[in-house]
Amino acid sequence: MVLEICTANILAAGTQPTAVCEAHCIAVASRDVSMAMMRMLHQDSSKAEGATLDRALVRRVASWAAPYKAQLTGFLVAIVAGSLLALVPPLVFRSIIDSTLPAGDSDMLAMQAGLVVAAAVVAMVTSLLERMWSARIGEGLIFDLRVALFDHVQRMPLQFFTRSQTGALVSRLNNDVIGAQRAVTGTLGTVASNIVTLITTLVTMVALDWRVTLVSVLLLPLFLVPARRVGTRLQSYTRRGMQLNADMNAQMTERFGVAGAMLVKLFGRHDEETEAFSDRAAGVRDVGIRSAVYTRVFMAAMALVGAVGVAAVYFLGGRAVISGSITAGSLVALATLVTRIYEPLTSLTNARVDVMSAFVSFERVFEVLDAPNPISDNPDAETLTDPEGHVRLEEVTFAYPSGSEGSVASLETGPVERVLPGGSPTVLHEVSIDIPSGTTVALVGPSGAGKSTVASLIPRLYDVCGGKLTLDGHDVRDLTLESLRGAIGVVAQDPHLFHATVGDNLRYAAPDATDDQLREACRAARVLDVVEGLPDGLDTMVGERGYRLSGGEKQRLAIARMLLKDPAVVVLDEATSSLGAENEQAIQQALRTALADRTAVVIAHRLSTIVGADSIVVLDAGRVVQQGTHAELLERGGLYAELYRTLVTSEADTP
Repeated sequence: MVLEICTANILAAGTQPTAVCEAHCIAVASRDVSMAMMRMLHQDSSKAEGATLDRALVRRVASWAAPYKAQLTGFLVAIVAGSLLALVPPLVFRSIIDSTLPAGDSDMLAMQAGLVVAAAVVAMVTSLLERMWSARIGEGLIFDLRVALFDHVQRMPLQFFTRSQTGALVSRLNNDVIGAQRAVTGTLGTVASNIVTLITTLVTMVALDWRVTLVSVLLLPLFLVPARRVGTRLQSYTRRGMQLNADMNAQMTERFGVAGAMLVKLFGRHDEETEAFSDRAAGVRDVGIRSAVYTRVFMAAMALVGAVGVAAVYFLGGRAVISGSITAGSLVALATLVTRIYEPLTSLTNARVDVMSAFVSFERVFEVLDAPNPISDNPDAETLTDPEGHVRLEEVTFAYPSGSEGSVASLETGPVERVLPGGSPTVLHEVSIDIPSGTTVALVGPSGAGKSTVASLIPRLYDVCGGKLTLDGHDVRDLTLESLRGAIGVVAQDPHLFHATVGDNLRYAAPDATDDQLREACRAARVLDVVEGLPDGLDTMVGERGYRLSGGEKQRLAIARMLLKDPAVVVLDEATSSLGAENEQAIQQALRTALADRTAVVIAHRLSTIVGADSIVVLDAGRVVQQGTHAELLERGGLYAELYRTLVTSEADTP
């Protein structure tokens, strides 16, 4: 393009090309070629070396691109049209120099100038269409992949989240999805464009003079040899810089969170944190400087090589003009076209690695999409209607999934756990508990007895390994997850609140709830006075994980949220552990009213909760060792009596 503009200026002035203009055109054109090569060099192809393109992967990618078939067709047509239109100016300039100027035909010169302008206008329109279709395809793929990934990930079982890094998951939804999009509209589009450009340009150059074309192609190794050597060094710098940036971002993410910031302040480690951050930032700076200098040296060398290539065309073509083998117009056209073959030739020599590297992103996205979800609806799952809340565990045996189950190795902080020959240790051993509708059952026992495990099995966060767990006579595995979990409300020991308003957090249970309904739930949970005392009431932001509220206030809000859900079964996992004696008494009064017609499974160490239960189940080492009312268990003695005496002593010592 630069040579075309220079040639047009020369023709307009009615003079021959000058050495200064030629040198300028050669330098700028060579710079453009070098920039294209640099884009190739900065691509990390370490994962693609030696790999082969899986046909099944290609077919799967094609299936995701199928909805955009019309846009893809238009995109490819625009690429072909743009490549053909780029040939118009050199051929017109050849005709002007060889025919129009010698004949002194001003009318023809005007027509030819108009033709060049018309080709440029059409090329501009074609370029806009190409970009429009590319954007629609790319953004559409990003949308489709992100939604599919988000939907799949959020439905994965709990063990998936306990083993996966949150940052790695977010990266899949951002970096890898964008990389997959670039594989279609970027890499594959570039390869297609390069092939079309190379074919059309080479055919045109061979038609003008095959000898000059051959010499131009033979000069390609002068580009490739230094590109390969420098590319390895630049990729090393790029990987190092990415790792340093990741470390720096990880430090900022951890330290700028509420919990991290509080820890730094409490330990007074501001100077040490700044020094550590400074070291990482300095590494990023140093790598950036070395990469920039190395890149500039390489580009200067490539500009020199490019100048040699164009000079060779002028030298050989000039000799051919002197001998009468070709015309001066053909020489100008060849010199213009030669800059169009170095970029696609250089890129296509690395096309396989480029394509493989681009498809790595698709593989990483599909790796998560293909992760099996063992906790899902059966094909013939029933919808639970009008739940009564009768929960029954029949000879339930359970062991937590091993590291290889429900997990993606590349999302973990370390290697997947080795699966032992005997499998994971059994946590529950033939546990049988009957919880009639409308009753309250307390689960007690020492730490690690299996209380929280039982609570996790009821809403089917995990599946039993043996035996059966039923709700209203239905095996929970035969019910749809939506209807099962819709019938169960859980208040955890450390309830989670989103970084949103109080009202938004409450409406997570009932999106259509009115403000009056929210206040009524808060009143029942004895937290209305707290909410009304906040600066903006229900519209007050609670902060990350609810850090603007105390532990007891968060738990009472969680209880209010549970009440809004209005479930048939309520699971309280240490739900009153963070409350003071006065607040706990108020909550107990609220819960007695709220749970009057509901089934309640309570895990607690507080005497008030345990004593008031309809039945108490004592667990030890994953087995039911005692079961009965408070009075019955005290009379029998054993583990419950020991636990009770410990609780009495600990609560008596609590101010």
